[in-house]
Amino acid sequence: MGRRIHGPGRHPRRGKERGRPREGEPPPLPRRLRSLLNVRSLAGQVFLLQLAVVVLLVAAALVALVVQARRDTMADARHRTLAAAQTFAHSPGIVAALNSPDPTAVLQPHAEAARKAAGVDAIIVYRLDGITLTHSDPRQIGKHVIGPYAEAAAGKPFTRTFQGSLGPSVISAVPVKAPDGSVVAIVSSPVRVEKVQHRVNQQLRVLFGGAAGALLIAAAGSGLVSRRLQRQTHGLGPAEMTRMYEHHDAVLHAVREGVLIIDGDGRLLLVNDEARRLLDLPADAERRHLTDLGLDEGLAELLSSDRLATDEVYLAADRLLAVNKRLIAPHGPAGSVVTLRDTTELRALSGRAEGARERLQLLYDAGVRIGTTLDVKRTAEELAEVSVPRFADVVTVELLDPVLRGEESSAATTELRRTAIAGVDGDQLFYPVGELIPFLATHPVSTGMADSRSVLVRDLSTSEGWLAQNPEGARRILEHGIHSMLVVPLRARGVVLGMADFWRASDSPSFEDEDVSFAEELAARAAVCIDNARRYTREHTMAVTLQHSLLPRGLPERAALEVAYRYLPAQAGVGGDWFDVIPLSGARVALAVGDVVGHGLHAAATMGRLRTAVHNFSGLDMPPEELLGRLDELVDQIDAEEATVGEDGQGIAGATCQYAVYDPTSGRLVIATAGHPGPAVVHPDGTVGFPTVPVSPPLGLGAGMPFECAELTVPEGSRLVLYTNGLIEDRGRDLDAGLEALRRALAGPYRTPEATCAAVMEAMLPAQPKDDIVLLVAHTRRLDPAQIAEWHVPRDPAEVAPVRAACARRLTEWGLEQIAFTVELILSELITNAIRYGAEPITVRLLRDRALICEVSDGSSTSPRLRRANVTDEGGRGLFLVAQFAERWGTRYTPNGKVIWTEQPLHADATPEGEELGEILLGQWDDTAL
Repeated sequence: MGRRIHGPGRHPRRGKERGRPREGEPPPLPRRLRSLLNVRSLAGQVFLLQLAVVVLLVAAALVALVVQARRDTMADARHRTLAAAQTFAHSPGIVAALNSPDPTAVLQPHAEAARKAAGVDAIIVYRLDGITLTHSDPRQIGKHVIGPYAEAAAGKPFTRTFQGSLGPSVISAVPVKAPDGSVVAIVSSPVRVEKVQHRVNQQLRVLFGGAAGALLIAAAGSGLVSRRLQRQTHGLGPAEMTRMYEHHDAVLHAVREGVLIIDGDGRLLLVNDEARRLLDLPADAERRHLTDLGLDEGLAELLSSDRLATDEVYLAADRLLAVNKRLIAPHGPAGSVVTLRDTTELRALSGRAEGARERLQLLYDAGVRIGTTLDVKRTAEELAEVSVPRFADVVTVELLDPVLRGEESSAATTELRRTAIAGVDGDQLFYPVGELIPFLATHPVSTGMADSRSVLVRDLSTSEGWLAQNPEGARRILEHGIHSMLVVPLRARGVVLGMADFWRASDSPSFEDEDVSFAEELAARAAVCIDNARRYTREHTMAVTLQHSLLPRGLPERAALEVAYRYLPAQAGVGGDWFDVIPLSGARVALAVGDVVGHGLHAAATMGRLRTAVHNFSGLDMPPEELLGRLDELVDQIDAEEATVGEDGQGIAGATCQYAVYDPTSGRLVIATAGHPGPAVVHPDGTVGFPTVPVSPPLGLGAGMPFECAELTVPEGSRLVLYTNGLIEDRGRDLDAGLEALRRALAGPYRTPEATCAAVMEAMLPAQPKDDIVLLVAHTRRLDPAQIAEWHVPRDPAEVAPVRAACARRLTEWGLEQIAFTVELILSELITNAIRYGAEPITVRLLRDRALICEVSDGSSTSPRLRRANVTDEGGRGLFLVAQFAERWGTRYTPNGKVIWTEQPLHADATPEGEELGEILLGQWDDTAL
């Protein structure tokens, strides 16, 4: 169709001969131009038409521009002369120049300069009597001129057109006014129209050149359009194009795809034979409305609407048609083009492919949704939830009891505990969650558990083993419409952890063999997550057990403090936060709070080591700053030992500690801190303060630097609040905001320590704590002065008896006569040793608390030691007797010396009788020696 057709007598081989011009003939036109000028082709006709239109438009535009230019010439001449005259008439100093002795000498140079600048023929100044003062021709200066200047002399400017000897001219006259408003002279400015026309003519040449360029551009554009049209029509004429469209029409009706063209009103414009067959259209379907063709309602609505469609499937009689619809606009008139494909045979294949795609999507969703937590029960619930209703209507999961406890799976058993169920609402068709189910040996679950394989039951009504398990429950399940079951073992690392049961009901098809492999893949993914959760549960249980064994089992009852506490592990597991309340000598109490960075077994074990060390160091009655120094050395030693054995990353990454000692006799609190948040003090009036405590680096980072302590007096009835940073620090708030929130939670009227802990945790506890939290609240008390007795003893052995007698009287006043003899004996030994071996000042103090505390202090720092005297020694048995008669005893050092203390129970049952004392005393000597 695109082949060139040659006329009679022409042959393509003679092209070269035809291309040679004959003598006396003009050279031939180029080939492309000849093709464009060929009026037989559609492209040539379009090109000539466009070219004629462009020539007419350009000619009309040029005529209009010339006429307009001539009009603008006269207007420009008037404006130019008037502007030049007004500018010179109103110029500064012109009135003064007119009044000068020689106005012409002053004004003539300025007039010539203004004339040249304005492009006029002259700038002429006249006096009112007509005498010329300035002129472009100096010969005219001083002559009398008669002209129509009456209007200007009257103070009104004017412009006139006249025919001069040199052609049409324009002149304008403007009066020159004195400051009082009177006219003193006239300025006129003439110009020839020919002079202005010369400039316009120059512009016209530009306009003609632009018009010629526009004509060339338009011709080139028309040529490009015609050339594009020539390529699209292949140079065909109307006859050839008609034949081409006939061929296209034949192809349209031969394809195996239905084609419809619909106009904007919903009428059928064109339909091919395939579309007629698929839609069963009548012969006169063209030009009829779609609603009159008997199409399916949904399909007719789509075809008559403006909605696009891509492979949408509709039912037409017994066929499934894939419909594609596109709008013709904006590429054509309003309407749409619709194509139809018969997809009846492909429907079954696509259905299976869609099912496979849904299975893959379910496996992907299962990988995302199963195992979001490290909780065994929750992981089983996620398996059940993700499978309903996309794979099964009901899912139940049973696990072995050891798996739920985090232990290794035991030997094969038929007893499983129902852990999760999904797909059943309210109706108790199945065993409830948490019940231990003893499955029969013939039950599908038992069979799958014993053989570690999947069991498919297509029809539950024929499964004797399942029916025998619970006949009544099986009947209700069948009545509920559940008809098929698939049992799959949950196996990880070669060990069966439990079973997953998939059930289908109502209109759902029964399970088939192809469902087994999918269920096994789903169960395998869930089993790995369940096993991970089981192993985490085991480690978490071990860490919790270790931590609970290392934390205080209970708080000691002391008269000095009433204590309550809260410990909350982090969401990530057990950490290294700890606390302790340690009774000290002299009715004092030590409060300790610490934090080890990290979570898990290592953090819990490190916490236990530090707490044990603090407990042991406090037994030596060390000051807080010295105790932290010893603890810092211990942490350095632990890190060095673990680095030596190559335990990478298992050192103490960071540990903090706060140690405080409260003395109820004076209300004095001594506190030292190693990288730990300072305490809070709630005063009796409800105000809250955060006393300033010297902060030292965390343990193990001090590089041997000494620790500092702070001393403060706490009013009776105050509450000491010690805590770890997990209480006040969080991602959503900074440290200052946390301290302010703690202040608000503690402020207010008095509350017991237990109520204070509850209020603080309610106000401060985050929804999901990222770190461990320890809170320790201690209500302070003071010993009544009546419970304290103190004597200063001179360093004289004769003073022992009076002091002993005074102590006996005080014990009688306290109603403790039954222990008076033992206390006198102890005091005699301690006072005698202080007088003999110690230094002044010597002080004796009795404290009546939950026990009777005897303290003898002196100015010496030498410490007595317990030893067994030889049979020949006359002394050396005093401390041995003290240790025998006292319940507890010890030595503590003070800045001014030492204190030797003992504790005696207040009841007589724990005190030796007189005969027992005698036997103890006599037992210190050998009978043969006596």
